[in-house]
Amino acid sequence: MATVQEIWGNCLSIIRDNVTEDCYKTFFKDLLPIKLENNTLLLQANSHFIVEHIEGSYLDLMRKVIRKELGTARLEWKILMAGTTTKPIPQREQVMVHNRPVPLVASPPKFNPFIVPGLKTLEVDSQLDPKYTFENYIEGDCNRLARSAGMAIAQRPGETAFSPVFIHGNTGAGKTHLAHAIGLETKRLHPQKVVLYLSARRFQEQFVSATQKNEINDFLNFYQMIDVLILDDVHDFARKTGTQNTFFHIFDHLQNAKKQLILTADKPPIELEGFEKRVLSRFKWGLTAELTSPDYETRLKIFKHKVYRDGIEIGDDVVEYLASKITDGVREFEGVLTTLLAQAAFNKKTLSVEVARNTVEKNVRTTPKEYPVEQIQKTVFDYFQIPLVKSQSSTRKREIVQARQVAMYFCKMLTENSLAAIGAKIGGKNHATVLHACKTVNNMMETNRTFKDTIVSIEKKLKAI
Repeated sequence: MATVQEIWGNCLSIIRDNVTEDCYKTFFKDLLPIKLENNTLLLQANSHFIVEHIEGSYLDLMRKVIRKELGTARLEWKILMAGTTTKPIPQREQVMVHNRPVPLVASPPKFNPFIVPGLKTLEVDSQLDPKYTFENYIEGDCNRLARSAGMAIAQRPGETAFSPVFIHGNTGAGKTHLAHAIGLETKRLHPQKVVLYLSARRFQEQFVSATQKNEINDFLNFYQMIDVLILDDVHDFARKTGTQNTFFHIFDHLQNAKKQLILTADKPPIELEGFEKRVLSRFKWGLTAELTSPDYETRLKIFKHKVYRDGIEIGDDVVEYLASKITDGVREFEGVLTTLLAQAAFNKKTLSVEVARNTVEKNVRTTPKEYPVEQIQKTVFDYFQIPLVKSQSSTRKREIVQARQVAMYFCKMLTENSLAAIGAKIGGKNHATVLHACKTVNNMMETNRTFKDTIVSIEKKLKAI
Protein backbone atom coordinates (compact mmCIF):
# COMPACT_ATOMS: atom_id res chain seq x y z
CA MET A 1 0.00 0.00 0.00
CA ALA A 2 1.40 3.43 -1.02
CA THR A 3 2.53 5.79 1.75
CA VAL A 4 1.18 9.33 2.10
CA GLN A 5 4.54 10.64 0.83
CA GLU A 6 4.29 8.51 -2.33
CA ILE A 7 0.69 9.57 -2.94
CA TRP A 8 1.54 13.25 -2.52
CA GLY A 9 4.59 12.79 -4.76
CA ASN A 10 2.27 11.55 -7.52
CA CYS A 11 0.01 14.55 -6.94
CA LEU A 12 2.96 16.95 -7.20
CA SER A 13 4.02 15.44 -10.52
CA ILE A 14 0.61 16.18 -12.03
CA ILE A 15 0.46 19.67 -10.50
CA ARG A 16 3.91 20.53 -11.84
CA ASP A 17 2.81 19.71 -15.38
CA ASN A 18 -0.18 22.04 -15.09
CA VAL A 19 1.36 25.19 -13.57
CA THR A 20 4.36 27.34 -14.37
CA GLU A 21 7.70 26.46 -12.81
CA ASP A 22 7.73 29.69 -10.77
CA CYS A 23 4.24 28.95 -9.46
CA TYR A 24 5.23 25.38 -8.57
CA LYS A 25 8.31 26.49 -6.64
CA THR A 26 6.45 29.29 -4.84
CA PHE A 27 3.25 27.54 -3.79
CA PHE A 28 3.53 23.76 -4.10
CA LYS A 29 7.13 22.56 -3.79
CA ASP A 30 7.41 23.05 -0.01
CA LEU A 31 4.02 21.57 0.93
CA LEU A 32 4.55 18.56 3.20
CA PRO A 33 2.18 15.59 3.56
CA ILE A 34 1.56 14.95 7.26
CA LYS A 35 -0.86 12.05 7.23
CA LEU A 36 -3.69 10.33 5.39
CA GLU A 37 -6.35 9.22 7.83
CA ASN A 38 -10.09 8.61 7.59
CA ASN A 39 -9.98 9.58 3.93
CA THR A 40 -8.52 13.00 4.86
CA LEU A 41 -5.19 14.24 3.48
CA LEU A 42 -3.41 16.63 5.86
CA LEU A 43 -0.85 18.97 4.27
CA GLN A 44 1.50 21.39 5.98
CA ALA A 45 2.12 24.87 4.49
CA ASN A 46 4.55 27.54 5.60
CA SER A 47 2.05 30.43 5.69
CA HIS A 48 -1.59 31.44 5.49
CA PHE A 49 -0.79 33.27 2.25
CA ILE A 50 0.20 30.05 0.48
CA VAL A 51 -2.98 28.26 1.57
CA GLU A 52 -5.24 31.16 0.63
CA HIS A 53 -3.62 31.55 -2.78
CA ILE A 54 -3.88 27.83 -3.55
CA GLU A 55 -7.52 27.72 -2.46
CA GLY A 56 -8.28 30.92 -4.36
CA SER A 57 -6.58 30.07 -7.66
CA TYR A 58 -5.86 26.34 -7.81
CA LEU A 59 -8.64 24.67 -5.83
CA ASP A 60 -10.14 22.97 -8.90
CA LEU A 61 -6.72 21.60 -9.86
CA MET A 62 -6.16 20.27 -6.32
CA ARG A 63 -9.57 18.59 -6.32
CA LYS A 64 -8.94 16.85 -9.63
CA VAL A 65 -5.46 15.69 -8.63
CA ILE A 66 -6.54 14.34 -5.21
CA ARG A 67 -9.60 12.68 -6.73
CA LYS A 68 -7.37 10.98 -9.30
CA GLU A 69 -5.03 9.60 -6.63
CA LEU A 70 -7.44 8.95 -3.75
CA GLY A 71 -10.96 8.98 -5.14
CA THR A 72 -13.20 10.90 -2.74
CA ALA A 73 -11.06 12.52 -0.07
CA ARG A 74 -10.95 15.69 2.03
CA LEU A 75 -8.05 18.13 2.20
CA GLU A 76 -7.04 19.80 5.46
CA TRP A 77 -4.19 22.18 6.26
CA LYS A 78 -1.72 22.85 9.02
CA ILE A 79 0.12 26.17 9.06
CA LEU A 80 3.70 26.38 10.28
CA MET A 81 4.08 29.50 12.39
CA ALA A 82 6.74 31.88 11.06
CA GLY A 83 10.11 31.55 12.77
CA THR A 84 9.38 28.18 14.37
CA THR A 85 10.54 24.65 13.73
CA THR A 86 8.20 23.01 16.20
CA LYS A 87 5.07 21.00 15.55
CA PRO A 88 2.80 22.84 13.11
CA ILE A 89 -0.36 24.44 14.41
CA PRO A 90 -3.75 23.93 12.69
CA GLN A 91 -4.98 27.04 10.92
CA ARG A 92 -8.11 27.30 13.04
CA GLU A 93 -6.03 27.40 16.23
CA GLN A 94 -3.70 30.19 15.17
CA VAL A 95 -4.09 33.56 16.83
CA MET A 96 -2.44 36.72 15.55
CA VAL A 97 -0.94 38.71 18.43
CA HIS A 98 -0.18 42.39 17.86
CA ASN A 99 2.82 44.05 19.48
CA ARG A 100 0.81 46.82 21.01
CA PRO A 101 -2.81 47.95 21.01
CA VAL A 102 -3.73 51.11 19.14
CA PRO A 103 -6.74 53.10 20.34
CA LEU A 104 -9.65 53.34 17.93
CA VAL A 105 -10.85 56.70 16.74
CA ALA A 106 -13.21 57.95 19.41
CA SER A 107 -15.07 60.47 17.29
CA PRO A 108 -15.39 61.42 13.62
CA PRO A 109 -12.33 63.40 12.49
CA LYS A 110 -12.65 67.08 11.68
CA PHE A 111 -9.93 66.79 9.03
CA ASN A 112 -11.39 65.44 5.77
CA PRO A 113 -9.83 66.57 2.48
CA PHE A 114 -12.10 64.24 0.49
CA ILE A 115 -15.60 65.45 1.41
CA VAL A 116 -18.37 64.56 -1.02
CA PRO A 117 -20.21 67.82 -1.86
CA GLY A 118 -23.67 67.95 -0.33
CA LEU A 119 -23.12 65.05 2.06
CA LYS A 120 -22.11 64.79 5.69
CA THR A 121 -18.53 65.53 6.71
CA LEU A 122 -18.02 61.87 7.58
CA GLU A 123 -18.67 60.84 3.96
CA VAL A 124 -15.42 60.37 2.02
CA ASP A 125 -14.97 60.70 -1.74
CA SER A 126 -13.05 57.53 -2.65
CA GLN A 127 -11.18 59.30 -5.52
CA LEU A 128 -11.62 56.16 -7.64
CA ASP A 129 -11.79 56.40 -11.42
CA PRO A 130 -14.85 54.42 -12.63
CA LYS A 131 -13.20 53.50 -15.95
CA TYR A 132 -10.49 51.40 -14.27
CA THR A 133 -12.48 48.25 -13.54
CA PHE A 134 -11.58 44.56 -13.42
CA GLU A 135 -13.69 44.12 -16.54
CA ASN A 136 -11.28 46.40 -18.40
CA TYR A 137 -8.18 44.86 -16.82
CA ILE A 138 -7.18 42.09 -19.22
CA GLU A 139 -5.55 39.08 -17.55
CA GLY A 140 -2.29 37.58 -18.76
CA ASP A 141 0.86 35.94 -17.45
CA CYS A 142 2.18 39.43 -16.70
CA ASN A 143 -0.48 40.19 -14.05
CA ARG A 144 -2.27 36.94 -13.11
CA LEU A 145 -1.01 36.72 -9.51
CA ALA A 146 -1.66 40.39 -8.71
CA ARG A 147 -5.10 40.32 -10.36
CA SER A 148 -6.14 37.16 -8.50
CA ALA A 149 -4.98 38.66 -5.20
CA GLY A 150 -6.88 41.86 -6.00
CA MET A 151 -10.11 39.93 -6.58
CA ALA A 152 -9.65 38.08 -3.29
CA ILE A 153 -9.05 41.36 -1.45
CA ALA A 154 -12.19 42.94 -2.90
CA GLN A 155 -14.28 40.01 -1.66
CA ARG A 156 -12.84 40.05 1.88
CA PRO A 157 -10.92 43.28 2.49
CA GLY A 158 -8.66 43.03 5.53
CA GLU A 159 -9.50 39.37 6.10
CA THR A 160 -6.97 37.71 3.76
CA ALA A 161 -3.21 37.32 4.06
CA PHE A 162 -2.86 39.97 1.34
CA SER A 163 -2.50 43.02 3.59
CA PRO A 164 -0.58 44.89 2.68
CA VAL A 165 -0.43 43.94 -0.97
CA PHE A 166 2.60 45.59 -2.55
CA ILE A 167 2.23 45.85 -6.34
CA HIS A 168 5.31 46.90 -8.31
CA GLY A 169 6.25 47.25 -11.95
CA ASN A 170 7.53 49.66 -14.58
CA THR A 171 5.55 52.67 -15.80
CA GLY A 172 2.64 51.52 -17.96
CA ALA A 173 2.49 48.02 -16.46
CA GLY A 174 -1.03 48.65 -15.07
CA LYS A 175 -0.40 49.32 -11.37
CA THR A 176 -2.77 52.28 -11.12
CA HIS A 177 -5.50 50.51 -13.10
CA LEU A 178 -5.33 47.47 -10.82
CA ALA A 179 -5.35 49.62 -7.67
CA HIS A 180 -8.51 51.43 -8.83
CA ALA A 181 -10.12 48.14 -9.88
CA ILE A 182 -9.62 46.67 -6.40
CA GLY A 183 -11.14 49.77 -4.83
CA LEU A 184 -14.13 49.86 -7.17
CA GLU A 185 -14.91 46.16 -6.71
CA THR A 186 -14.62 46.55 -2.93
CA LYS A 187 -17.08 49.44 -2.99
CA ARG A 188 -19.46 47.40 -5.13
CA LEU A 189 -19.37 44.39 -2.81
CA HIS A 190 -19.08 46.32 0.47
CA PRO A 191 -20.74 49.74 0.03
CA GLN A 192 -20.47 50.40 3.76
CA LYS A 193 -16.65 50.30 3.64
CA VAL A 194 -14.68 53.55 3.55
CA VAL A 195 -12.35 53.18 0.55
CA LEU A 196 -9.79 55.83 -0.41
CA TYR A 197 -7.32 56.05 -3.29
CA LEU A 198 -4.62 58.71 -3.49
CA SER A 199 -1.07 59.14 -4.68
CA ALA A 200 1.85 59.17 -2.27
CA ARG A 201 2.66 62.67 -3.49
CA ARG A 202 -0.77 63.95 -2.45
CA PHE A 203 -0.46 62.23 0.92
CA GLN A 204 2.89 64.01 1.36
CA GLU A 205 1.35 67.39 0.49
CA GLN A 206 -1.48 66.86 3.00
CA PHE A 207 0.99 65.86 5.70
CA VAL A 208 3.06 69.03 5.18
CA SER A 209 -0.09 71.18 5.22
CA ALA A 210 -1.40 69.48 8.39
CA THR A 211 1.96 70.01 10.11
CA GLN A 212 2.02 73.70 9.22
CA LYS A 213 -1.55 74.17 10.49
CA ASN A 214 -0.95 72.14 13.67
CA GLU A 215 -3.59 69.61 12.55
CA ILE A 216 -1.44 66.49 12.60
CA ASN A 217 -3.71 64.68 15.11
CA ASP A 218 -6.74 65.29 12.89
CA PHE A 219 -4.68 64.09 9.93
CA LEU A 220 -3.84 60.84 11.73
CA ASN A 221 -7.41 60.32 12.93
CA PHE A 222 -8.77 60.73 9.43
CA TYR A 223 -6.49 58.10 7.87
CA GLN A 224 -7.04 55.71 10.78
CA MET A 225 -10.76 55.57 9.96
CA ILE A 226 -10.20 54.30 6.40
CA ASP A 227 -11.19 50.67 5.77
CA VAL A 228 -9.29 50.24 2.50
CA LEU A 229 -6.38 52.62 1.89
CA ILE A 230 -4.88 52.55 -1.61
CA LEU A 231 -1.61 54.47 -1.85
CA ASP A 232 -0.11 54.82 -5.32
CA ASP A 233 3.62 55.34 -6.06
CA VAL A 234 4.93 54.97 -2.50
CA HIS A 235 8.47 55.24 -3.88
CA ASP A 236 7.80 59.01 -3.72
CA PHE A 237 8.21 58.73 0.10
CA ALA A 238 11.96 58.19 -0.38
CA ARG A 239 14.09 60.40 1.89
CA LYS A 240 10.98 62.05 3.38
CA THR A 241 11.55 60.97 6.98
CA GLY A 242 8.63 62.84 8.56
CA THR A 243 6.12 61.46 6.09
CA GLN A 244 7.50 57.94 6.52
CA ASN A 245 7.21 58.13 10.32
CA THR A 246 3.61 59.29 10.12
CA PHE A 247 2.70 56.67 7.54
CA PHE A 248 4.36 54.02 9.74
CA HIS A 249 1.92 54.79 12.58
CA ILE A 250 -1.07 54.85 10.23
CA PHE A 251 0.07 51.55 8.72
CA ASP A 252 0.35 49.87 12.12
CA HIS A 253 -3.05 51.13 13.23
CA LEU A 254 -4.80 49.88 10.07
CA GLN A 255 -3.03 46.51 10.24
CA ASN A 256 -3.95 46.03 13.90
CA ALA A 257 -7.55 46.98 13.14
CA LYS A 258 -7.62 44.39 10.29
CA LYS A 259 -8.09 47.05 7.64
CA GLN A 260 -6.74 46.71 4.08
CA LEU A 261 -3.68 48.43 2.60
CA ILE A 262 -2.83 48.40 -1.10
CA LEU A 263 0.51 49.94 -2.10
CA THR A 264 2.10 50.42 -5.51
CA ALA A 265 5.66 51.35 -6.51
CA ASP A 266 8.02 51.15 -9.45
CA LYS A 267 10.34 48.72 -7.61
CA PRO A 268 9.99 45.86 -5.10
CA PRO A 269 10.61 46.77 -1.43
CA ILE A 270 14.09 45.23 -1.46
CA GLU A 271 15.20 47.68 -4.19
CA LEU A 272 13.72 50.87 -2.72
CA GLU A 273 16.25 53.40 -1.47
CA GLY A 274 15.85 56.25 1.02
CA PHE A 275 13.48 54.37 3.34
CA GLU A 276 13.74 53.51 7.02
CA LYS A 277 14.20 49.79 7.67
CA ARG A 278 11.04 49.54 9.76
CA VAL A 279 8.97 51.03 6.91
CA LEU A 280 10.49 48.64 4.36
CA SER A 281 9.81 45.72 6.69
CA ARG A 282 6.12 46.69 6.78
CA PHE A 283 6.00 46.75 2.98
CA LYS A 284 7.09 43.08 3.00
CA TRP A 285 4.49 41.85 5.50
CA GLY A 286 1.87 40.71 3.03
CA LEU A 287 1.95 39.85 -0.66
CA THR A 288 4.51 41.37 -3.03
CA ALA A 289 3.29 41.01 -6.62
CA GLU A 290 5.11 42.11 -9.75
CA LEU A 291 3.45 43.38 -12.92
CA THR A 292 5.68 42.64 -15.89
CA SER A 293 5.45 43.87 -19.46
CA PRO A 294 2.63 42.06 -21.28
CA ASP A 295 3.60 39.65 -24.06
CA TYR A 296 2.31 40.04 -27.60
CA GLU A 297 -0.85 38.00 -27.08
CA THR A 298 -1.82 39.94 -23.95
CA ARG A 299 -1.05 43.29 -25.61
CA LEU A 300 -3.23 42.26 -28.53
CA LYS A 301 -6.14 41.44 -26.19
CA ILE A 302 -5.69 44.75 -24.33
CA PHE A 303 -5.51 46.83 -27.50
CA LYS A 304 -8.50 45.11 -29.10
CA HIS A 305 -10.52 45.62 -25.94
CA LYS A 306 -9.55 49.30 -25.89
CA VAL A 307 -10.54 49.79 -29.53
CA TYR A 308 -13.87 47.96 -29.03
CA ARG A 309 -14.67 49.83 -25.81
CA ASP A 310 -14.04 53.22 -27.44
CA GLY A 311 -16.03 52.33 -30.55
CA ILE A 312 -13.11 52.90 -32.93
CA GLU A 313 -13.30 51.35 -36.39
CA ILE A 314 -9.87 49.92 -37.10
CA GLY A 315 -8.80 46.71 -38.84
CA ASP A 316 -7.39 43.73 -36.98
CA ASP A 317 -4.23 43.88 -39.10
CA VAL A 318 -3.54 47.43 -37.84
CA VAL A 319 -4.12 46.44 -34.21
CA GLU A 320 -1.90 43.39 -34.67
CA TYR A 321 0.86 45.60 -36.08
CA LEU A 322 0.58 48.06 -33.20
CA ALA A 323 0.66 45.21 -30.66
CA SER A 324 3.89 43.91 -32.23
CA LYS A 325 5.56 47.33 -32.09
CA ILE A 326 4.28 49.03 -28.93
CA THR A 327 5.71 47.24 -25.93
CA ASP A 328 5.74 49.92 -23.22
CA GLY A 329 2.10 49.69 -22.14
CA VAL A 330 -1.41 50.92 -22.79
CA ARG A 331 -0.59 54.61 -22.29
CA GLU A 332 1.84 54.61 -25.20
CA PHE A 333 -0.71 52.72 -27.30
CA GLU A 334 -3.41 55.29 -26.48
CA GLY A 335 -1.06 58.11 -27.51
CA VAL A 336 -0.16 56.43 -30.80
CA LEU A 337 -3.81 55.58 -31.50
CA THR A 338 -4.91 59.19 -30.90
CA THR A 339 -2.18 60.46 -33.25
CA LEU A 340 -3.06 57.81 -35.83
CA LEU A 341 -6.76 58.72 -35.79
CA ALA A 342 -5.97 62.44 -36.07
CA GLN A 343 -3.60 61.95 -39.00
CA ALA A 344 -6.07 59.70 -40.80
CA ALA A 345 -8.86 62.26 -40.33
CA PHE A 346 -6.85 65.32 -41.37
CA ASN A 347 -5.18 63.64 -44.33
CA LYS A 348 -8.32 61.72 -45.29
CA LYS A 349 -6.48 58.41 -45.30
CA THR A 350 -7.68 54.91 -44.50
CA LEU A 351 -6.28 53.45 -41.28
CA SER A 352 -3.92 50.99 -42.98
CA VAL A 353 -0.82 49.19 -41.70
CA GLU A 354 1.28 51.59 -43.79
CA VAL A 355 -0.24 54.64 -42.08
CA ALA A 356 0.27 52.91 -38.71
CA ARG A 357 3.91 52.16 -39.57
CA ASN A 358 4.61 55.82 -40.38
CA THR A 359 2.97 56.93 -37.13
CA VAL A 360 4.83 54.39 -35.01
CA GLU A 361 8.20 55.30 -36.54
CA LYS A 362 7.65 58.92 -35.53
CA ASN A 363 6.25 58.31 -32.05
CA VAL A 364 7.72 55.06 -30.68
CA ARG A 365 11.38 55.26 -29.70
CA THR A 366 12.40 51.72 -30.58
CA THR A 367 10.89 48.87 -32.56
CA PRO A 368 11.66 45.16 -32.38
CA LYS A 369 14.13 43.59 -34.78
CA GLU A 370 12.57 42.33 -38.01
CA TYR A 371 13.07 38.64 -38.78
CA PRO A 372 12.52 37.22 -42.29
CA VAL A 373 9.86 34.51 -42.42
CA GLU A 374 12.29 32.25 -44.28
CA GLN A 375 14.89 32.58 -41.51
CA ILE A 376 12.33 31.77 -38.81
CA GLN A 377 11.12 28.76 -40.75
CA LYS A 378 14.65 27.42 -41.24
CA THR A 379 15.58 27.93 -37.56
CA VAL A 380 12.46 26.11 -36.33
CA PHE A 381 12.76 23.17 -38.73
CA ASP A 382 16.50 22.86 -38.01
CA TYR A 383 15.70 22.71 -34.29
CA PHE A 384 13.26 19.84 -34.86
CA GLN A 385 15.75 18.22 -37.29
CA ILE A 386 13.22 18.19 -40.13
CA PRO A 387 14.23 19.06 -43.75
CA LEU A 388 12.91 22.53 -44.60
CA VAL A 389 11.41 21.28 -47.88
CA LYS A 390 8.82 19.34 -45.88
CA SER A 391 7.32 22.58 -44.57
CA GLN A 392 5.62 23.01 -47.94
CA SER A 393 4.25 19.46 -48.14
CA SER A 394 0.64 18.54 -47.48
CA THR A 395 1.51 15.74 -45.07
CA ARG A 396 -0.36 15.52 -41.76
CA LYS A 397 2.49 13.87 -39.85
CA ARG A 398 2.38 15.18 -36.31
CA GLU A 399 6.03 16.31 -36.09
CA ILE A 400 5.82 18.30 -39.35
CA VAL A 401 2.46 19.88 -38.47
CA GLN A 402 3.81 20.93 -35.07
CA ALA A 403 7.00 22.41 -36.55
CA ARG A 404 4.90 24.37 -39.04
CA GLN A 405 2.66 25.65 -36.23
CA VAL A 406 5.66 26.77 -34.17
CA ALA A 407 7.10 28.57 -37.20
CA MET A 408 3.78 30.36 -37.74
CA TYR A 409 3.67 31.31 -34.06
CA PHE A 410 7.12 32.95 -34.19
CA CYS A 411 6.35 34.67 -37.51
CA LYS A 412 3.29 36.21 -35.85
CA MET A 413 5.41 37.31 -32.88
CA LEU A 414 8.48 38.60 -34.67
CA THR A 415 7.38 39.96 -38.05
CA GLU A 416 5.01 42.56 -39.45
CA ASN A 417 3.48 40.10 -41.91
CA SER A 418 -0.27 39.60 -41.90
CA LEU A 419 -1.70 36.20 -41.02
CA ALA A 420 -2.51 35.60 -44.68
CA ALA A 421 1.05 36.45 -45.75
CA ILE A 422 2.54 34.12 -43.12
CA GLY A 423 0.25 31.27 -44.20
CA ALA A 424 1.11 31.78 -47.86
CA LYS A 425 4.84 31.52 -47.12
CA ILE A 426 4.53 28.51 -44.80
CA GLY A 427 2.83 25.66 -46.58
CA GLY A 428 0.43 27.79 -48.62
CA LYS A 429 -2.08 27.99 -45.76
CA ASN A 430 -4.76 30.61 -45.10
CA HIS A 431 -5.01 33.12 -42.25
CA ALA A 432 -7.41 30.89 -40.25
CA THR A 433 -4.80 28.12 -40.19
CA VAL A 434 -2.16 30.54 -38.89
CA LEU A 435 -4.51 31.84 -36.19
CA HIS A 436 -5.33 28.26 -35.15
CA ALA A 437 -1.59 27.45 -35.05
CA CYS A 438 -0.86 30.38 -32.74
CA LYS A 439 -3.69 29.41 -30.39
CA THR A 440 -2.52 25.79 -30.37
CA VAL A 441 1.03 26.79 -29.46
CA ASN A 442 -0.19 29.09 -26.68
CA ASN A 443 -2.46 26.39 -25.25
CA MET A 444 0.32 23.81 -25.29
CA MET A 445 2.71 26.22 -23.57
CA GLU A 446 0.18 26.60 -20.74
CA THR A 447 -0.33 22.86 -20.22
CA ASN A 448 2.95 21.22 -21.27
CA ARG A 449 6.10 22.37 -19.49
CA THR A 450 8.42 20.44 -21.82
CA PHE A 451 6.87 22.07 -24.88
CA LYS A 452 7.17 25.51 -23.27
CA ASP A 453 10.88 24.88 -22.67
CA THR A 454 11.19 24.01 -26.35
CA ILE A 455 9.60 27.31 -27.38
CA VAL A 456 11.92 29.24 -25.05
CA SER A 457 14.95 27.48 -26.55
CA ILE A 458 13.87 28.28 -30.11
CA GLU A 459 13.21 31.91 -29.17
CA LYS A 460 16.76 32.21 -27.79
CA LYS A 461 18.16 30.82 -31.05
CA LEU A 462 16.14 33.31 -33.08
CA LYS A 463 17.19 36.28 -30.97
CA ALA A 464 20.83 35.22 -31.29
CA ILE A 465 20.66 35.56 -35.08
